[in-house]
Amino acid sequence: MMRSILVGILVLMAAGIGWLTFDWYRGHYGGEPFGAAFTLVDQKGAPITEAAFRGQPSVVFFGFTHCPEVCPTTLFELAGWLKTLGDDGKNLHAYFVSVDPERDTPEIMNTYVSNFSDRITGITGDLDKVHAMAKAFGIYWKKVDTGDGDYTMDHTASVLLLNAKGDFAGTIAYGESSDTAIAKLKRLAAG
Repeated sequence: MMRSILVGILVLMAAGIGWLTFDWYRGHYGGEPFGAAFTLVDQKGAPITEAAFRGQPSVVFFGFTHCPEVCPTTLFELAGWLKTLGDDGKNLHAYFVSVDPERDTPEIMNTYVSNFSDRITGITGDLDKVHAMAKAFGIYWKKVDTGDGDYTMDHTASVLLLNAKGDFAGTIAYGESSDTAIAKLKRLAAG
């Protein structure tokens, strides 16, 4: 009798823990895509929304065209990774989102991203909307006065990986080895 009561209590405890775990997971990963809704423009001036990050895996990098090192290096590497992947990465879509839309007009973004790859789409728009998008994606940015009447932008240097549902699928860190980055992109493309 005592054994049956003990087994019953254990079963109820296991079920309760299972339910709490499920409820916590559902609350954190309840099918809502990563980030938030946005309406901006691409480098051709056409409207672009969060729908661009759905239906195929996406690679998203936040930066700015006046960036002296991190952005051009990352975009150059990204273009190379996409080329190396060939057909294995044909379903990957790549985006460069400006955290400096005051200077990065669609025309400037078009010229800039075109220097790296025709597979990378530039995104810019209204300052408040761009910054709201960056915040929703967990991106750090800060305008930094250079003391000579100009400014630069500090920003997150990681590349975000989103699966076809728009869910967060990982990052590629600035300076990460090419082999590791390509392996991550292959997994993203295959998933």
